[in-house]
Amino acid sequence: MEDKTKDEHVHRLQYGEKEILLIATAHVSRHSVEEVRRVIEEEKPDSICIELDEGRYKSLKEKDKWRNTDLIQVIKDKKVGYMFANILLSNYQRKIAEQFNISAGQEMIQGIKCSEETGAHLVLADRNIQTTFIRVWRGVSFWGKMKLLTSIVYSLIDDEEITEEDLEQMKGEDMLTSAMSEMGKAFPGLKTYLVDERDQYLANKIKNAPGKKIVAVLGAAHVLGVKEEIYKEQDMEKITEIPPKSSLSKIAQWFVPVLIVALILFTFSVDSVAGIEQLKSWLIWNSSMAALGTIIALGHPLAVLVSFLLAPMSALHPLIAVGWFSGIVEAHYRKPKVEDFEDLAKDLSTIKGLWKNKVTRVLLVVMFANLGSVFGTIISGVDIVNSFVNTIF
Repeated sequence: MEDKTKDEHVHRLQYGEKEILLIATAHVSRHSVEEVRRVIEEEKPDSICIELDEGRYKSLKEKDKWRNTDLIQVIKDKKVGYMFANILLSNYQRKIAEQFNISAGQEMIQGIKCSEETGAHLVLADRNIQTTFIRVWRGVSFWGKMKLLTSIVYSLIDDEEITEEDLEQMKGEDMLTSAMSEMGKAFPGLKTYLVDERDQYLANKIKNAPGKKIVAVLGAAHVLGVKEEIYKEQDMEKITEIPPKSSLSKIAQWFVPVLIVALILFTFSVDSVAGIEQLKSWLIWNSSMAALGTIIALGHPLAVLVSFLLAPMSALHPLIAVGWFSGIVEAHYRKPKVEDFEDLAKDLSTIKGLWKNKVTRVLLVVMFANLGSVFGTIISGVDIVNSFVNTIF
Protein backbone atom coordinates (compact mmCIF):
# COMPACT_ATOMS: atom_id res chain seq x y z
CA MET A 1 0.00 0.00 0.00
CA GLU A 2 1.35 3.41 -0.96
CA ASP A 3 0.48 6.88 0.18
CA LYS A 4 2.00 10.03 -1.28
CA THR A 5 2.79 12.54 1.46
CA LYS A 6 2.35 16.27 1.05
CA ASP A 7 5.73 16.31 -0.72
CA GLU A 8 5.60 14.69 -4.15
CA HIS A 9 9.17 13.42 -3.74
CA VAL A 10 8.40 11.45 -0.57
CA HIS A 11 6.65 8.09 -0.97
CA ARG A 12 5.09 6.45 2.10
CA LEU A 13 4.66 2.66 1.98
CA GLN A 14 3.18 0.16 4.41
CA TYR A 15 5.01 -3.16 4.56
CA GLY A 16 3.51 -5.42 7.21
CA GLU A 17 3.98 -3.57 10.49
CA LYS A 18 6.63 -1.34 9.01
CA GLU A 19 6.14 2.17 7.67
CA ILE A 20 8.65 3.00 4.96
CA LEU A 21 9.32 6.46 3.51
CA LEU A 22 11.31 6.72 0.28
CA ILE A 23 12.81 10.14 -0.42
CA ALA A 24 13.50 10.68 -4.13
CA THR A 25 16.62 12.84 -4.47
CA ALA A 26 18.92 14.24 -7.14
CA HIS A 27 22.49 13.65 -6.00
CA VAL A 28 23.51 17.27 -6.65
CA SER A 29 20.36 19.09 -5.55
CA ARG A 30 20.42 21.54 -2.64
CA HIS A 31 16.67 21.07 -2.22
CA SER A 32 17.20 17.32 -1.76
CA VAL A 33 19.58 17.95 1.15
CA GLU A 34 17.07 20.20 2.90
CA GLU A 35 14.28 17.74 2.22
CA VAL A 36 16.19 14.82 3.75
CA ARG A 37 16.74 16.72 7.01
CA ARG A 38 13.14 17.94 7.18
CA VAL A 39 11.60 14.50 6.63
CA ILE A 40 13.88 12.79 9.16
CA GLU A 41 13.24 15.47 11.78
CA GLU A 42 9.48 15.19 11.28
CA GLU A 43 9.24 11.38 11.07
CA LYS A 44 11.88 10.39 13.68
CA PRO A 45 12.62 6.99 12.05
CA ASP A 46 14.16 3.96 13.75
CA SER A 47 16.42 3.38 10.75
CA ILE A 48 17.83 5.58 8.00
CA CYS A 49 18.81 3.79 4.79
CA ILE A 50 21.17 5.49 2.34
CA GLU A 51 22.12 4.58 -1.22
CA LEU A 52 25.75 3.80 -0.41
CA ASP A 53 27.87 0.71 0.03
CA GLU A 54 30.69 0.33 2.57
CA GLY A 55 33.38 1.61 0.21
CA ARG A 56 31.55 4.78 -0.86
CA TYR A 57 30.48 5.41 2.75
CA LYS A 58 34.11 5.40 3.86
CA SER A 59 35.04 7.68 0.96
CA LEU A 60 32.49 10.24 2.10
CA LYS A 61 33.40 9.92 5.77
CA GLU A 62 37.17 9.92 5.20
CA LYS A 63 37.52 12.60 2.56
CA ASP A 64 41.31 12.71 2.79
CA LYS A 65 41.73 8.94 2.39
CA TRP A 66 42.05 9.20 -1.39
CA ARG A 67 45.21 11.28 -0.90
CA ASN A 68 46.94 8.13 0.32
CA THR A 69 45.78 5.96 -2.58
CA ASP A 70 48.57 3.54 -3.50
CA LEU A 71 48.39 3.43 -7.31
CA ILE A 72 50.96 0.63 -7.46
CA GLN A 73 48.68 -1.51 -5.27
CA VAL A 74 45.69 -0.55 -7.46
CA ILE A 75 47.60 -1.90 -10.48
CA LYS A 76 48.64 -5.08 -8.65
CA ASP A 77 45.03 -5.68 -7.58
CA LYS A 78 43.92 -5.30 -11.23
CA LYS A 79 41.58 -2.44 -10.34
CA VAL A 80 42.83 0.12 -12.87
CA GLY A 81 39.70 -0.14 -15.02
CA TYR A 82 37.45 0.14 -11.97
CA MET A 83 39.31 3.19 -10.65
CA PHE A 84 39.37 4.92 -14.04
CA ALA A 85 35.65 4.29 -14.64
CA ASN A 86 34.87 5.52 -11.13
CA ILE A 87 36.83 8.74 -11.76
CA LEU A 88 35.10 9.39 -15.09
CA LEU A 89 31.61 8.53 -13.84
CA SER A 90 31.96 10.95 -10.93
CA ASN A 91 32.90 13.76 -13.30
CA TYR A 92 29.36 14.51 -14.51
CA GLN A 93 28.00 14.86 -10.98
CA ARG A 94 30.99 17.01 -10.04
CA LYS A 95 30.37 19.45 -12.90
CA ILE A 96 26.71 19.91 -11.95
CA ALA A 97 27.60 20.18 -8.26
CA GLU A 98 30.13 22.93 -8.97
CA GLN A 99 27.54 24.77 -11.05
CA PHE A 100 25.25 24.99 -8.01
CA ASN A 101 28.06 25.37 -5.46
CA ILE A 102 27.25 22.11 -3.67
CA SER A 103 29.22 18.91 -3.19
CA ALA A 104 27.88 15.77 -4.87
CA GLY A 105 26.34 13.27 -2.46
CA GLN A 106 25.41 15.83 0.18
CA GLU A 107 21.95 14.31 0.63
CA MET A 108 23.61 11.02 1.66
CA ILE A 109 25.93 12.87 4.03
CA GLN A 110 22.85 14.57 5.47
CA GLY A 111 21.32 11.15 6.09
CA ILE A 112 24.49 10.07 7.90
CA LYS A 113 24.50 13.23 10.04
CA CYS A 114 20.85 12.79 10.96
CA SER A 115 21.54 9.20 11.99
CA GLU A 116 24.36 10.34 14.26
CA GLU A 117 22.26 13.15 15.73
CA THR A 118 19.08 11.14 16.33
CA GLY A 119 20.58 7.75 17.18
CA ALA A 120 18.67 6.12 14.31
CA HIS A 121 20.23 2.94 12.94
CA LEU A 122 22.20 3.65 9.73
CA VAL A 123 21.80 1.09 6.95
CA LEU A 124 24.18 1.06 3.97
CA ALA A 125 21.61 -0.24 1.53
CA ASP A 126 23.40 -0.33 -1.83
CA ARG A 127 25.25 -3.19 -3.49
CA ASN A 128 29.05 -3.16 -3.54
CA ILE A 129 30.05 -0.85 -6.40
CA GLN A 130 32.78 -3.21 -7.64
CA THR A 131 30.22 -6.02 -7.91
CA THR A 132 28.01 -3.71 -9.97
CA PHE A 133 30.85 -2.69 -12.30
CA ILE A 134 31.96 -6.30 -12.84
CA ARG A 135 28.41 -7.48 -13.54
CA VAL A 136 27.92 -4.60 -15.98
CA TRP A 137 31.22 -5.24 -17.76
CA ARG A 138 30.73 -8.99 -18.10
CA GLY A 139 27.04 -8.75 -18.91
CA VAL A 140 27.15 -6.12 -21.67
CA SER A 141 28.15 -6.97 -25.24
CA PHE A 142 31.41 -5.71 -26.79
CA TRP A 143 29.62 -2.99 -28.73
CA GLY A 144 27.65 -2.09 -25.62
CA LYS A 145 30.95 -1.59 -23.79
CA MET A 146 32.23 0.64 -26.59
CA LYS A 147 29.06 2.76 -26.56
CA LEU A 148 29.22 3.05 -22.78
CA LEU A 149 32.87 4.13 -22.78
CA THR A 150 32.17 6.65 -25.54
CA SER A 151 29.34 8.14 -23.51
CA ILE A 152 31.52 8.37 -20.41
CA VAL A 153 34.34 10.10 -22.30
CA TYR A 154 31.83 12.46 -23.94
CA SER A 155 30.72 13.53 -20.47
CA LEU A 156 34.23 14.95 -19.98
CA ILE A 157 33.88 17.43 -22.83
CA ASP A 158 30.14 18.12 -22.67
CA ASP A 159 29.72 21.71 -21.49
CA GLU A 160 25.92 21.77 -21.57
CA GLU A 161 24.58 23.38 -18.41
CA ILE A 162 21.61 22.14 -16.44
CA THR A 163 19.23 24.40 -14.53
CA GLU A 164 17.94 23.91 -10.99
CA GLU A 165 14.48 23.38 -12.49
CA ASP A 166 15.93 20.54 -14.59
CA LEU A 167 17.31 18.95 -11.43
CA GLU A 168 13.91 18.98 -9.79
CA GLN A 169 12.29 17.54 -12.94
CA MET A 170 14.85 14.72 -12.80
CA LYS A 171 13.08 13.53 -9.66
CA GLY A 172 9.70 13.33 -11.38
CA GLU A 173 8.27 9.91 -12.22
CA ASP A 174 7.26 10.65 -15.84
CA MET A 175 10.66 11.98 -16.81
CA LEU A 176 12.46 9.11 -15.07
CA THR A 177 10.29 6.45 -16.68
CA SER A 178 11.17 7.95 -20.06
CA ALA A 179 14.87 8.20 -19.17
CA MET A 180 15.04 4.59 -17.99
CA SER A 181 13.28 3.46 -21.16
CA GLU A 182 15.80 5.35 -23.30
CA MET A 183 18.70 3.84 -21.35
CA GLY A 184 17.31 0.37 -21.97
CA LYS A 185 17.17 1.05 -25.73
CA ALA A 186 20.62 2.67 -25.94
CA PHE A 187 22.42 0.13 -23.75
CA PRO A 188 20.61 -3.23 -23.78
CA GLY A 189 21.49 -5.08 -20.57
CA LEU A 190 23.03 -2.08 -18.84
CA LYS A 191 19.81 -1.01 -17.12
CA THR A 192 19.39 -4.54 -15.74
CA TYR A 193 22.71 -4.46 -13.87
CA LEU A 194 22.93 -0.76 -13.09
CA VAL A 195 19.34 -0.05 -12.06
CA ASP A 196 17.02 -3.07 -11.85
CA GLU A 197 19.30 -5.35 -9.80
CA ARG A 198 20.22 -2.53 -7.47
CA ASP A 199 16.51 -1.78 -7.01
CA GLN A 200 16.10 -5.36 -5.79
CA TYR A 201 19.10 -5.08 -3.47
CA LEU A 202 18.00 -1.72 -2.08
CA ALA A 203 14.44 -2.92 -1.51
CA ASN A 204 15.64 -5.98 0.40
CA LYS A 205 17.92 -3.94 2.65
CA ILE A 206 15.26 -1.29 3.29
CA LYS A 207 12.41 -3.62 4.22
CA ASN A 208 14.72 -5.63 6.50
CA ALA A 209 16.10 -2.57 8.29
CA PRO A 210 15.63 -2.54 12.10
CA GLY A 211 12.58 -0.84 13.58
CA LYS A 212 9.02 -0.08 12.50
CA LYS A 213 9.62 3.27 10.81
CA ILE A 214 12.25 3.52 8.11
CA VAL A 215 13.37 6.44 5.97
CA ALA A 216 15.34 5.64 2.81
CA VAL A 217 17.35 8.28 0.94
CA LEU A 218 17.50 7.21 -2.70
CA GLY A 219 18.44 8.61 -6.07
CA ALA A 220 15.20 9.33 -7.90
CA ALA A 221 16.01 6.74 -10.59
CA HIS A 222 15.59 3.94 -8.03
CA VAL A 223 12.36 4.96 -6.32
CA LEU A 224 9.94 3.50 -8.87
CA GLY A 225 11.72 0.14 -8.92
CA VAL A 226 12.16 -0.04 -5.15
CA LYS A 227 8.44 0.67 -4.61
CA GLU A 228 7.63 -2.42 -6.68
CA GLU A 229 10.37 -4.62 -5.26
CA ILE A 230 9.45 -3.95 -1.63
CA TYR A 231 6.52 -6.38 -1.96
CA LYS A 232 8.49 -9.06 -3.82
CA GLU A 233 11.03 -11.68 -2.81
CA GLN A 234 14.64 -11.05 -3.89
CA ASP A 235 17.32 -13.61 -4.71
CA MET A 236 20.19 -11.78 -3.01
CA GLU A 237 22.73 -14.50 -3.76
CA LYS A 238 22.03 -14.26 -7.48
CA ILE A 239 22.37 -10.47 -7.73
CA THR A 240 25.52 -10.27 -5.60
CA GLU A 241 27.56 -13.06 -7.16
CA ILE A 242 30.53 -12.24 -9.40
CA PRO A 243 29.74 -13.93 -12.71
CA PRO A 244 32.61 -16.16 -13.87
CA LYS A 245 34.10 -15.64 -17.29
CA SER A 246 32.47 -17.83 -19.89
CA SER A 247 34.19 -21.05 -20.95
CA LEU A 248 34.49 -19.61 -24.45
CA SER A 249 36.26 -16.57 -23.05
CA LYS A 250 38.70 -18.72 -21.08
CA ILE A 251 39.46 -20.84 -24.13
CA ALA A 252 39.89 -17.74 -26.31
CA GLN A 253 42.41 -16.32 -23.83
CA TRP A 254 44.77 -19.21 -24.44
CA PHE A 255 43.84 -19.98 -28.05
CA VAL A 256 45.66 -17.03 -29.63
CA PRO A 257 48.97 -17.46 -27.72
CA VAL A 258 49.02 -21.22 -28.30
CA LEU A 259 48.16 -20.74 -31.98
CA ILE A 260 50.90 -18.12 -32.46
CA VAL A 261 53.57 -20.32 -30.84
CA ALA A 262 52.40 -23.40 -32.78
CA LEU A 263 52.47 -21.56 -36.12
CA ILE A 264 55.97 -20.18 -35.54
CA LEU A 265 57.37 -23.55 -34.42
CA PHE A 266 55.74 -25.44 -37.29
CA THR A 267 56.89 -22.90 -39.88
CA PHE A 268 60.41 -22.96 -38.43
CA SER A 269 60.50 -26.76 -38.76
CA VAL A 270 59.64 -26.45 -42.47
CA ASP A 271 61.55 -23.26 -43.33
CA SER A 272 63.83 -21.81 -40.66
CA VAL A 273 64.19 -18.49 -42.48
CA ALA A 274 60.40 -18.01 -42.62
CA GLY A 275 60.13 -19.02 -38.96
CA ILE A 276 62.73 -16.43 -37.95
CA GLU A 277 60.84 -13.77 -39.93
CA GLN A 278 57.64 -14.69 -38.07
CA LEU A 279 59.44 -14.39 -34.73
CA LYS A 280 60.86 -11.00 -35.75
CA SER A 281 57.37 -9.82 -36.76
CA TRP A 282 55.98 -10.85 -33.37
CA LEU A 283 58.78 -9.12 -31.46
CA ILE A 284 58.82 -5.92 -33.53
CA TRP A 285 55.07 -5.31 -33.73
CA ASN A 286 54.30 -6.15 -30.10
CA SER A 287 57.22 -4.16 -28.74
CA SER A 288 56.74 -1.11 -30.95
CA MET A 289 52.95 -0.86 -30.54
CA ALA A 290 53.06 -1.26 -26.74
CA ALA A 291 55.84 1.35 -26.57
CA LEU A 292 53.85 3.65 -28.87
CA GLY A 293 50.80 3.30 -26.62
CA THR A 294 52.93 4.26 -23.61
CA ILE A 295 54.35 7.25 -25.52
CA ILE A 296 50.82 8.39 -26.44
CA ALA A 297 50.00 8.26 -22.71
CA LEU A 298 53.09 10.46 -22.14
CA GLY A 299 54.68 7.76 -20.04
CA HIS A 300 58.11 8.01 -18.42
CA PRO A 301 60.98 6.90 -20.75
CA LEU A 302 61.61 3.89 -18.50
CA ALA A 303 57.90 2.96 -18.70
CA VAL A 304 58.23 3.11 -22.51
CA LEU A 305 61.30 0.85 -22.32
CA VAL A 306 59.50 -1.64 -20.07
CA SER A 307 56.57 -1.76 -22.52
CA PHE A 308 58.98 -2.35 -25.40
CA LEU A 309 60.86 -5.16 -23.66
CA LEU A 310 58.00 -7.03 -21.98
CA ALA A 311 55.15 -6.79 -24.51
CA PRO A 312 56.15 -9.80 -26.67
CA MET A 313 56.33 -12.08 -23.61
CA SER A 314 53.27 -10.78 -21.76
CA ALA A 315 51.17 -11.05 -24.93
CA LEU A 316 51.74 -14.82 -24.83
CA HIS A 317 50.33 -15.13 -21.31
CA PRO A 318 46.64 -14.12 -20.96
CA LEU A 319 46.94 -13.62 -17.19
CA ILE A 320 49.73 -11.03 -17.50
CA ALA A 321 49.44 -7.58 -19.07
CA VAL A 322 52.39 -5.42 -20.07
CA GLY A 323 50.53 -2.30 -18.90
CA TRP A 324 50.71 -3.45 -15.29
CA PHE A 325 54.51 -3.34 -15.36
CA SER A 326 54.65 -0.06 -17.31
CA GLY A 327 52.13 1.50 -14.92
CA ILE A 328 54.11 0.43 -11.86
CA VAL A 329 57.25 1.99 -13.33
CA GLU A 330 55.32 5.19 -14.17
CA ALA A 331 53.87 5.39 -10.64
CA HIS A 332 57.31 4.79 -9.12
CA TYR A 333 59.23 7.42 -11.07
CA ARG A 334 56.40 9.96 -11.31
CA LYS A 335 54.63 9.34 -8.05
CA PRO A 336 51.44 11.45 -7.85
CA LYS A 337 51.54 14.14 -5.17
CA VAL A 338 48.75 15.30 -2.90
CA GLU A 339 48.01 18.20 -5.26
CA ASP A 340 47.47 15.75 -8.14
CA PHE A 341 44.65 14.12 -6.18
CA GLU A 342 43.33 17.52 -5.15
CA ASP A 343 43.38 18.73 -8.78
CA LEU A 344 41.60 15.65 -10.16
CA ALA A 345 38.23 17.40 -10.35
CA LYS A 346 39.69 20.42 -12.18
CA ASP A 347 41.87 18.39 -14.54
CA LEU A 348 39.02 16.08 -15.49
CA SER A 349 37.17 19.04 -17.01
CA THR A 350 39.33 18.71 -20.14
CA ILE A 351 40.82 15.88 -22.18
CA LYS A 352 44.22 17.58 -21.82
CA GLY A 353 43.83 17.41 -18.06
CA LEU A 354 43.70 13.60 -18.19
CA TRP A 355 47.27 13.58 -19.49
CA LYS A 356 48.43 16.42 -17.26
CA ASN A 357 47.36 14.89 -13.96
CA LYS A 358 49.82 12.27 -12.68
CA VAL A 359 47.05 10.11 -11.21
CA THR A 360 45.14 9.66 -14.45
CA ARG A 361 48.37 9.52 -16.47
CA VAL A 362 49.43 6.37 -14.59
CA LEU A 363 46.06 4.81 -15.44
CA LEU A 364 46.41 5.92 -19.08
CA VAL A 365 49.87 4.33 -19.27
CA VAL A 366 48.42 1.00 -18.09
CA MET A 367 45.53 1.10 -20.55
CA PHE A 368 47.37 2.44 -23.61
CA ALA A 369 50.31 0.06 -23.18
CA ASN A 370 47.83 -2.83 -23.04
CA LEU A 371 45.89 -1.46 -25.99
CA GLY A 372 49.10 -1.09 -28.00
CA SER A 373 50.04 -4.69 -27.23
CA VAL A 374 46.60 -5.83 -28.43
CA PHE A 375 47.08 -4.03 -31.75
CA GLY A 376 50.60 -5.44 -32.02
CA THR A 377 49.24 -8.96 -31.46
CA ILE A 378 46.60 -8.49 -34.16
CA ILE A 379 49.01 -7.06 -36.75
CA SER A 380 51.79 -9.58 -36.13
CA GLY A 381 49.25 -12.41 -35.84
CA VAL A 382 47.91 -11.67 -39.32
CA ASP A 383 51.47 -11.49 -40.64
CA ILE A 384 52.37 -14.84 -39.03
CA VAL A 385 49.28 -16.56 -40.44
CA ASN A 386 50.02 -15.22 -43.94
CA SER A 387 53.62 -16.37 -43.67
CA PHE A 388 52.48 -19.82 -42.51
CA VAL A 389 50.05 -20.17 -45.42
CA ASN A 390 52.68 -19.07 -47.97
CA THR A 391 55.27 -21.45 -46.51
CA ILE A 392 53.00 -24.50 -46.41
CA PHE A 393 51.16 -23.93 -49.68
